[in-house]
Amino acid sequence: MNHLVTVAGKEFRDGLRNRWVLAITLVFGLLAIGLAYFGAAASGQVGFTGVATTIVSLSSLAVFLIPLIALLLAYDSIVGEDEQGTLLLLLTYPISRVEILAGKFLGHAAILGVSTLVGFGVAGLVIAAFGNHDDLGQLLAALALFILSATLLGWAFIGFAYLISVSVSEKSRAAGIALVVWFAFVLVFDLLLLALLVGTGGEVSQGLFHVLLLLNPADIFRILNLTFFEAARTQAGLASLGADAAFHPALLLGALSLWVAAPLGAALWIFRRREA
Repeated sequence: MNHLVTVAGKEFRDGLRNRWVLAITLVFGLLAIGLAYFGAAASGQVGFTGVATTIVSLSSLAVFLIPLIALLLAYDSIVGEDEQGTLLLLLTYPISRVEILAGKFLGHAAILGVSTLVGFGVAGLVIAAFGNHDDLGQLLAALALFILSATLLGWAFIGFAYLISVSVSEKSRAAGIALVVWFAFVLVFDLLLLALLVGTGGEVSQGLFHVLLLLNPADIFRILNLTFFEAARTQAGLASLGADAAFHPALLLGALSLWVAAPLGAALWIFRRREA
């Protein structure tokens, strides 16, 4: 356990020294405030508007930005050490491979978690201070769910980054695969579901379609944050179809947690069996 905490602490300190924490926090905070303020500009309004518009704006930002940042943050964690020759040295220490990879994951998860909490949390305080106070309680509850689900979404893609990093031998290849993974989950998956709906004339079983939505962590995040406000469903796109399934938020958060555990578990399994 001490080894795991030591590795995690080193990764977090590296994130502080390399300005990752500061950069991600500023990006999240500034873009969140900007989108919340100008989110209703298309309807001729500016300023901090209702909860639904605010959550739609923030979720539309996060579903694209957080997976990309998570992948860029961690895609070279193992393969980068391998190319530099430091992985072989690290493996000579009395520390297991599981502790190395799990410690690195915890360090990167802490970087993204702190940045998400501080960036979006400060933005939420600004929105609460200058926005409509009539629905303050609803705004705070929605922001809490948003920050929690955004953190889990980021951790899921950090897990994918580690799975990529232990599966390749070149840093450049890891970067390319990371971009393909981002493109596939954030953009291509929904296009395929839309093609399925169009190709079958909308006759796909609702149960099957809801299950398919759960196969994408980005869609789970969208369903969580875009479909529990009636006013937001018209702007939620394909994810709005998941509202009919009446998924409980706890179930969706559990599904996101599984998406964190699955790629990380696969990465641990591969890393334990690969040659140094």
